[in-house]
Amino acid sequence: MQFRRPKTVFVALAALGLAGTGAMVARGQGGVPAAPVNLSGSFEVNGVTVDVSGKTADAARQGGWRIAQRKGWEKLALQLTGKASALPDSALDSIVTGIVVEREQVGPNRYIASLGILFDRAKAGSILGVSIAVTHSAPMLLVPLQFSGGSGQVFERDTAWARAWNRLRAAGSTIDYVRLRGTGADRLLVNSGQTLRRGRNWWRTILDQYGATDILMAEVQLRREYPGGPIVGVFAASHGPDRQPVTSFALRIDNGDAIDALFDTAVGRIDKAYQAALANGELRTDTVLAARPPVAQTVPDALDPEAAVATPAPTPGTDPAAQTAISVQVDTPNAAAVTASEAAVRGVPGVRSANTTSLALGGISVMRVAYDGSQAGLRSALEARGWSVQEGPGVIRIRRGGASAAPAATPSPRASATPREP
Repeated sequence: MQFRRPKTVFVALAALGLAGTGAMVARGQGGVPAAPVNLSGSFEVNGVTVDVSGKTADAARQGGWRIAQRKGWEKLALQLTGKASALPDSALDSIVTGIVVEREQVGPNRYIASLGILFDRAKAGSILGVSIAVTHSAPMLLVPLQFSGGSGQVFERDTAWARAWNRLRAAGSTIDYVRLRGTGADRLLVNSGQTLRRGRNWWRTILDQYGATDILMAEVQLRREYPGGPIVGVFAASHGPDRQPVTSFALRIDNGDAIDALFDTAVGRIDKAYQAALANGELRTDTVLAARPPVAQTVPDALDPEAAVATPAPTPGTDPAAQTAISVQVDTPNAAAVTASEAAVRGVPGVRSANTTSLALGGISVMRVAYDGSQAGLRSALEARGWSVQEGPGVIRIRRGGASAAPAATPSPRASATPREP
């Protein structure tokens, strides 16, 4: 039987498995900070079970993956359209972007596994006739705080909790996570001491450093009964500098070797809680944190050309000579979004014109905006109309802040962990 491997294979850590899986667990506990998983944007179907026999172990595994692709597609079609659908294997090979090994057992001629299948969002959406657009929240800085042995750690050293958040495939989530690797200045700027501070000015400085507008804190406290024995993880998710609670729960595992599976389950549960809070309008940015200091412009003095005097930014429309050309980047999942974005920007007071110069349906398009005023003035005007704005030299990135989208496929709890309420 012919089988072509998927383009990308993601391997999830499992609590059960044979020698090969054990090697993966040992490598996952290393001290190298884990980079966030590539957010390529995929539909994900978890918990696809297979039990296949073959002439050899490799033939059985390949046959199991082939069957898992078919089952995964049927399950995805049922979730998105309400009715089952089937595709030939050649078509499935072109839209499957990865296979997640949740749990597997390999014998001489038998393969038993629980797998997750990743499908290309654009191709699968066009085949099923569903919208592939996911409206995200404003960019939010994620702070993974872990308490173990009485001390709190964020990025002071590499932790399994931070690695678990970087393993999250958040392309289908409505939360726009800003996840850090924990190297360089990250350990100085975002540490356990910073999580206790409520000063908006310092938090605003950190958020501007990473292009975020708000803070999400995910906390775990590990309680071990004895070395290598049962572990109880007490999890709490909060929002903002004041750490407004979003959710809290506890999970227990009987074996310390399943700590990564425990964290993966908790991360998926917290992500769902954050999405629900966003949909309910609970993730509103603090007004003081969102405020920006007024921007002053310097103009040369008439008597002393080398001297400069700070003057307030001009009011839009008062000085035609102060017109500024600014590139504005905006998400355009379809043609209607292009028209709506142009109309919304043209409606901002002081905007002379707004025309799309680079069109990318399903991606990020670029508008050229002529504005009577400074770039900072345009940013303030857009934020006043509900846009989430990121700013760079001559460029502004805008998104609709606080909007929610239809629930997307999110990772289900890893079957290998079997965590339960204590």
